[in-house]
Amino acid sequence: MQQRSGGAADRFTRVCETLVGLLPRALRRFIAPTLLGFALINSFTFAVDLVVLTVMRSVFGVALWLSITVGYVLAFGLSFLLNRTLNFHSHAPIGKQAVVYAVVVVINYLAFILGVGSGLAALGLEYHVARVLAGGCEAVYMYCAMRWIVFRRNGSREDAPRDERQSASR
Repeated sequence: MQQRSGGAADRFTRVCETLVGLLPRALRRFIAPTLLGFALINSFTFAVDLVVLTVMRSVFGVALWLSITVGYVLAFGLSFLLNRTLNFHSHAPIGKQAVVYAVVVVINYLAFILGVGSGLAALGLEYHVARVLAGGCEAVYMYCAMRWIVFRRNGSREDAPRDERQSASR
């Protein structure tokens, strides 16, 4: 087992590994610590999104479209930084990753937020239910895109998160 320093990213990873380790064996095979980390980080950033939306709209009276947009952009920016640092431990140049992430977010917005959500609503599904279903698709897409596209590894086992190193040694 690799020695870890005591940094925030290492502590976050250890917490995620410990929590995944508590799951039944059948679930542990499918839930990587990075997936749990993604869920924790993105739940937090979604809460930030809602707080920004509420404060801008209800406290300051900002237009709804602008409040939604600012909350969405801030949440996705925070998600990028937290996932890059705490969850995927990326040390690659941030500029290129940020551009790739921006493209992933635009595709996400067009395909899932507008496409799936609006499409399901147009088919007669209540719009809140449509948005929740679109959000589930969005979560799967965003995790996969972050893990295998935005924060992809250069192929070195030492550079991979511990969950990938452990599964490769089984």
